[in-house]
Amino acid sequence: MVSHPANHEHIDDQMVKMEVNLDDIPGEWLGYVMDLLFEAGANDVFYTPIYMKKNRPGVLLQLLCAQKHVANIKEILFKETTTLGVRYYPLTVHRLERKFRMVTTECGPVTVKEGMYNGHVVQRAPEFEECKSIAQIHNIPLKKVYEMVWKALGSEN
Repeated sequence: MVSHPANHEHIDDQMVKMEVNLDDIPGEWLGYVMDLLFEAGANDVFYTPIYMKKNRPGVLLQLLCAQKHVANIKEILFKETTTLGVRYYPLTVHRLERKFRMVTTECGPVTVKEGMYNGHVVQRAPEFEECKSIAQIHNIPLKKVYEMVWKALGSEN
């Protein structure tokens, strides 16, 4: 269920948070599992180091997804990790309205994502893959590309 408030500045998504504790999984499997979870519809996947019973180091795998993906994701967690149980519960995710705009830098155009709150831009983020591509094509540091984007944004005001 998605609700759009009168000012259309945010969207509240009903999602599911799923998590498992893992203390006996090889580290190299984690990236593989993350890729599978994203392919199965996870919106976000992340790992946090934890300590489990008997003070064993482990990993807390957490993810967010739509309800319609829970069954497939549960299957991946049981088949591809060492977990014996999955916890999941509903939650609401409040997202800012997002707008995309193109800015022109001396090395080419870059898309910038903007987050809106109360009619004002409160977050800006250049699209990483575009910045990375420009850095590689022009053989310049990625940091320099970001500086060019911020400069171009500043000159628009």
